[in-house]
Amino acid sequence: RRGLPEFKGLKIQSYSLISFASTNSRYPRVSKHSGRIVCEAQETAIDIPAVTDETWQSLVLNADGPVLVEFWAPWCGPCRMIDPVIGELAQQYAGKLKCFKLNTDDSPSIASQYGIRSIPTLMIFLNGEKKDAVIGAVPKTTLSASIERFL
Repeated sequence: RRGLPEFKGLKIQSYSLISFASTNSRYPRVSKHSGRIVCEAQETAIDIPAVTDETWQSLVLNADGPVLVEFWAPWCGPCRMIDPVIGELAQQYAGKLKCFKLNTDDSPSIASQYGIRSIPTLMIFLNGEKKDAVIGAVPKTTLSASIERFL
C-alpha cells in the first residue's frame, strides 16, 4: 500500500541549447540545467492584527483616523492572495491608517451587520462609520486610491 507523495517544494527545470555538435550538424546538443526553487515562504509578510466581536467597538468604531478592515476566512483562497497586499498597505500608511482583519467564521454577527456576502471584502471606517467597501481580491492600486480619499 502506497501513501501520498511527500511535498518537497516546487522546482523548475530548464533545457537550453548549448552548441551544435559540428558546424554541419542539424542536431543541437542540449544541456540540462539543475532546477531552482520557484516558491518560497515570504519572510517579510506583515501580520495584520485581528479584530473580534469583543474588540470591534474599541479598535474600529472608536478609532482615531481611518481604519481598513479585511473581512476574510481561513478557507478563502482570494483572501490569502490579498493578505500580503494588506500588509504592504499597512506599512505604506503606517501612522495614517490602522489595518485589521475580521474572521467572518469567528465573528458572523459583525459580518452580517455590515452585509458581508462575499469575501474578501475590505471596508474603510472613519469616525465609526463605514465610508467605503471593496469586494474581491483587487489590485493594490485600487485599494490605495480608495484609502487616499479618507486620509
